[in-house]
Amino acid sequence: MDTQGILLVSYGSFEIDYLARIASSVKSEFQLPVNFTEKFIDLSVFYDPTRRQYDGNKLLKQIDNEYGSSKDKTIGLFHVDLFIPILTFIFGQAILQGKAGIVSSYRLKNELYGMPRNEDLLFNRFLKIIIHELGHAFGLIHCHIPTCVMRPGTYVEDIDQKKHTLCPKCRGILKIVVTR
Repeated sequence: MDTQGILLVSYGSFEIDYLARIASSVKSEFQLPVNFTEKFIDLSVFYDPTRRQYDGNKLLKQIDNEYGSSKDKTIGLFHVDLFIPILTFIFGQAILQGKAGIVSSYRLKNELYGMPRNEDLLFNRFLKIIIHELGHAFGLIHCHIPTCVMRPGTYVEDIDQKKHTLCPKCRGILKIVVTR
């Protein structure tokens, strides 16, 4: 089996130290090599002026087209407001058992909800969404355990209530998938 890893691609102005912290936490959770890089993409082609948001489906397809042939799972990291046609907004999405996913920090910021800025909370929310979407890329579906990172979350409060780790059942499934 080819050694599989994880690639985090920053399409926003994330600090290198911030990306390194994310990569370290993701590596700890998945026990796989994690690399990160920075890239530019013209986001204007994904912008929907009617919604004043960026089309998550089109963006995900772009990331998959660019990185889908890689042996690694790739997550694009953004700072923009994402949507899919059936939802008002999304924190992220991934192709189930695929190679690509996207995550945005935009809706994870306290300031959006009239609360004081909290960088630690933002980091933890962002990390949880990244791990959640990577879980989908590895084939994990939503979990009913309240603290499992694979539990679905519609609101930031949902994200805050779960841990950044997989429950034992989801971890067991991941172990089987990764060692195949």
